[in-house]
Amino acid sequence: MLARARSAVDGATRDLLVVVGLLVLAAALRFVDLPTRGTWDSDQGNDMLVLRGLVLDGRVPLLGPPTSIGDFHHGVLYYYLLAPAAALTGADPIGVVGAIALAGVAAVGVTWWLARSIGGSVAAAVAGLLMAVSTSAVDESTFIWNPNLIALSSSVALAGAWRAWTSGRPGWWIVAAAGAIVTMHCHVLGTVLLPVVGGLLVADIRRHDPGAERTARLRMAGLGAALLIASYAPLAVHELSNDFSETRAAIDFVTGGGEPSGTALPARLAVVAIRVLSWPLSGLITDAPVAALLAAALVVVLVTWRALAATGEERTAARWFGLGLAWSVAALTVGASGLASVVPGLPNDHYHAFVDPIVFVVVGLGAAAIWRWRPGPGPAGRPIAGPALAIALVGAIVAFNLANQPPPVHPDGGWPAGRRAADRVLAAVGDRPIVLDSLPDFKPAHALRFPLVASGAGIVPAGGDAAARVVLCDDLFRDAIGAACGGPAEDASIGGGAVVVSERFEAAPGRWISVYLPR
Repeated sequence: MLARARSAVDGATRDLLVVVGLLVLAAALRFVDLPTRGTWDSDQGNDMLVLRGLVLDGRVPLLGPPTSIGDFHHGVLYYYLLAPAAALTGADPIGVVGAIALAGVAAVGVTWWLARSIGGSVAAAVAGLLMAVSTSAVDESTFIWNPNLIALSSSVALAGAWRAWTSGRPGWWIVAAAGAIVTMHCHVLGTVLLPVVGGLLVADIRRHDPGAERTARLRMAGLGAALLIASYAPLAVHELSNDFSETRAAIDFVTGGGEPSGTALPARLAVVAIRVLSWPLSGLITDAPVAALLAAALVVVLVTWRALAATGEERTAARWFGLGLAWSVAALTVGASGLASVVPGLPNDHYHAFVDPIVFVVVGLGAAAIWRWRPGPGPAGRPIAGPALAIALVGAIVAFNLANQPPPVHPDGGWPAGRRAADRVLAAVGDRPIVLDSLPDFKPAHALRFPLVASGAGIVPAGGDAAARVVLCDDLFRDAIGAACGGPAEDASIGGGAVVVSERFEAAPGRWISVYLPR
């Protein structure tokens, strides 16, 4: 008995050292060069303008960031969760992205814990290691964007649900509900996670006979639903004050056929499946198509193998994850048909980040099973075969991701470049008020507006002969604009008049800023 207790202590110490090492590794990969690694564009400027208004001016938002499809918004909890970081740093983007990076590190710990509770120490070490080094997970942790908190919230939802299932303590369902609610707020497509968590809740209720145990779980389900409804109270206030504009926009989007797609359903299903399953392990499908195909195939093989060959709770988890992956792929194929195509220069893979913890844990369970493999005669077999194969498999994934980490400086220069661009504009306009325009008109000039506002510049509506006209033009949308940025598009938008170009420069690749002053 003493030997068994000592072994348990040694195992717990080893696990503690492993998870601490994984967290240190995750932090090192995310916090190095953090100010320059993430993009700085319209979405980031918009979020910082809202957070600045909240923490410095007391303007409480009722809606989250605008969606890229339809005329409605994501959930407002995203802003509320980032508000403490914004308040502590005076609405500094580096402070906010630091909070997002911390969330990415925490997600590694939660995913490690989930894998350990299902498959033991080896599964946990593999799942945590893969998430710590994943180029996709690192990228998600290094810039401001609403889907970037989903890795943590979804891992909390999944871990809470699994803990409720295995521990017999229904209070864990509230943890699962909280994680799922945050996931839904951070991106409307996070709603796809709700049936994954809810399915295990229904199974937990059904496996108990009518009585106190079932009643306790039904009570937790009701409380979780109440929390979900309460989380959208700001949205209700907005709807009652704005003629239900969000509801009408969502209905118009759905009744209008949703997001258009020129890709046939079977092809769309295949592409979405590969993207969802491979993104955490190999990154964007177009960057490494062969690696993406191999990664997706690996996940399918491992989750099928463990669902059929595993025993006990591991088999339950593998089947839960397998059904969750299948449901997520099918739902995203229908609800996010844009995932069937890749637009260079636009981030869009984070939309399905709620699946990432499942993928990491599935690979961890598979690697742990391979580790235990002992082929050959005799009860022990060849002891090195399984571990050697598991190390080779995991090592290949780790090496690929370490070799493809996000660069230390984003191609657009990140927030420091945005701040320098604003300083250059201010030097050109002097004390004049600024009329700020954007091309194309459907992409706001928030990337420039935020640093200008943070510097105390006066941004005014169009009109007034004394104001400087500043135009931010993104050449990525040249076809939609109808002319090239860098002069032709901007001059056409100004339409002549008594102005002269005082300054014109490329603030980031393809993003031009033109300053027009009165003659």
